[in-house]
Amino acid sequence: MISAGMVFSMLVITGIFGGIMQDTRIFIAGGTLTLCAFFWIWLLVLFFGKRLSHLTSNLCRTLDNMIDGNEELQKSNDSETLFARINHRLIRLYEIMQKNRHKIDMERQELQMLISDISHQVKTPVSNLQMVTDTLLTKPVSEEERMDFLQGIRSQTDKLDFLFQALVKTSRLETGAIRLEKKDSSLFHTLAQAMSSIVYAAEKKEIAVSVDCPENLIISHDSKWTSEALFNLLDNAVKYTPSGGKISVSVVQWEMYVEVKVTDTGKGISESNQAAIFRRFYREEEVHDQQGVGIGLYLAREIVTRQGGYIKVVSELGQGSEFSIMLPVR
Repeated sequence: MISAGMVFSMLVITGIFGGIMQDTRIFIAGGTLTLCAFFWIWLLVLFFGKRLSHLTSNLCRTLDNMIDGNEELQKSNDSETLFARINHRLIRLYEIMQKNRHKIDMERQELQMLISDISHQVKTPVSNLQMVTDTLLTKPVSEEERMDFLQGIRSQTDKLDFLFQALVKTSRLETGAIRLEKKDSSLFHTLAQAMSSIVYAAEKKEIAVSVDCPENLIISHDSKWTSEALFNLLDNAVKYTPSGGKISVSVVQWEMYVEVKVTDTGKGISESNQAAIFRRFYREEEVHDQQGVGIGLYLAREIVTRQGGYIKVVSELGQGSEFSIMLPVR
């Protein structure tokens, strides 16, 4: 339309000037100029048409590669062209999409593993409950046997309740439903809260527990969740320390971190398993007779890590274990 308007305007102007001056040479010159302009405009349109066709062809090829999921997209060497700028942004968009797709695949795999782990953890207590209830419903039992069966039911329901509570805490922490709120508070008070939950179990096994923590030590931490992490370490120490053993808790302030060390005289952990014990639902084959679902250390690590700290373990089979929670001073 622009080209046609330009040619029409030149013809009109030529006609006006030719009519005014009554000179045929003006018509000839104007006609010649109009034909030349039309020719060059036609070449210009043809050139831009081919460039546009080439651009759209390259863009379509890039989009097809993105749709097909090709890992490497062709990058343009010339960064000054329009196609190069568009292609660069498409490649960035594709890389973001690939990262999101990879993240979704990883989350799907983690979800499948989580469902499998939960199914495995729930399967045994549910089977035990079904077996006990079927026995009570179909067979006559003495009062003593009935009490034993009821104690077994109570034990299995406690295990399921512990599992569900641990899963709820972990899920709420991982999804951000619960946010850790760090504030200056007494570490002695936090440790006392954790200790109060294991005193009875330690006394029942006649385990001596000693604590060395400055009462005036104030650091920035989430007292409630840090107490939960400490309880998980202490609970494991009580579980895997034999009767008559010892558990000691000490607190040392370093330049950058405050170390809370929990040491026991339990069975110890082999070096090959020390990295695996922090995985969700991981339990060593030798401790399957102990109560638990293998989520306490995982939860403890999550709590400490989200506060900028870390957990380390030093252990040797038959020599006990030493877990240290390192909390940043600031």
